[in-house]
Amino acid sequence: MTDTLMSVSHLTKHFPLTEGVVFQREVARVHAVDDVSLEVRRGETLGLVGETGCGKSTMARMMVRLLDPTSGTISYEGEDVTAASGARLKRLRREMQMIFQDPYSSLNPRKTIGSIIAEPFAIHGLLGSDGARRRRVQELMEQVGLNPEHYNRYPHEFSGGQRQRVGVARALALAPKLIVADEPVSALDVSIQAQILNLLRGLQRELGLTIVFIAHDLSVVRHMCDRVAVMYLGNLVELADSDTLYRHPRHPYTGALLSAVPVAAARSTVRRERQVLEGDLPSPTDPPPACRFHTRCPKAQEICRVQAPPLTPKDGGALAACHFPLADEEASAIVPTA
Repeated sequence: MTDTLMSVSHLTKHFPLTEGVVFQREVARVHAVDDVSLEVRRGETLGLVGETGCGKSTMARMMVRLLDPTSGTISYEGEDVTAASGARLKRLRREMQMIFQDPYSSLNPRKTIGSIIAEPFAIHGLLGSDGARRRRVQELMEQVGLNPEHYNRYPHEFSGGQRQRVGVARALALAPKLIVADEPVSALDVSIQAQILNLLRGLQRELGLTIVFIAHDLSVVRHMCDRVAVMYLGNLVELADSDTLYRHPRHPYTGALLSAVPVAAARSTVRRERQVLEGDLPSPTDPPPACRFHTRCPKAQEICRVQAPPLTPKDGGALAACHFPLADEEASAIVPTA
């Protein structure tokens, strides 16, 4: 699984903040994503994690060109997505689909479930007859665990988990190669989350999908993902395969996130050290210079305040952007043990 499906290079997204009604002028910028580079391998599930506001959802929307980047490039199978427009962009979007976080607001309440799932066919001029579209939509409904006889029902007649299944069916309609799932279970009850996660895993095996899975629940990410990318305040701070990251995190921020993962006391084999981050998350309109994590990092030194650490290989195979990565004994003291 080494073939690269999508490559993101130096991706940056800033949102201008303006004042004035008629003559607006820019007074500040939100640094949502800053200089992020990573690859998505064909057939894998890549997890993207971090605190609320770290830039995960902005990354997701840029990957499928729902947002245009401020700078940087996105390459899909060697083709520059950021430069695409018109018919070329429309063709690329058939292969990259998105599952949204909120199954309540992402579905049009005035349309039936059948018409919502069939809409991609109408947009791209596929399956010209109504009968062919209806049959295909009902196949998709059955594939995601919905009753095909409910084709003419409206979103308000379905539960949250069923609505998210509708979102999955809509994303699968055009047979994409890449699915970007933006926190697809965070708005659902815990009892329903496992059903949707298992559905996605089953569909990935069945259809050979590549998934970018965005979440803040690290237990869910460990269950779902082959590799995990950790973001902090718009920067990528660590990238590793799932087993390596959960056993031997290298970045202090990753260690702090993992130390907060609850583990049942009866199953824990050793005493864990809880890493509590000091201070508040800095404002994305005025991020700290150099290493953005240095204002909250227990290992920060003077070099962290003046020189941004590059994303470089560390012991164990992880890539981490840190001048003073966690040693093995530090990592083993804070990671969840079951």
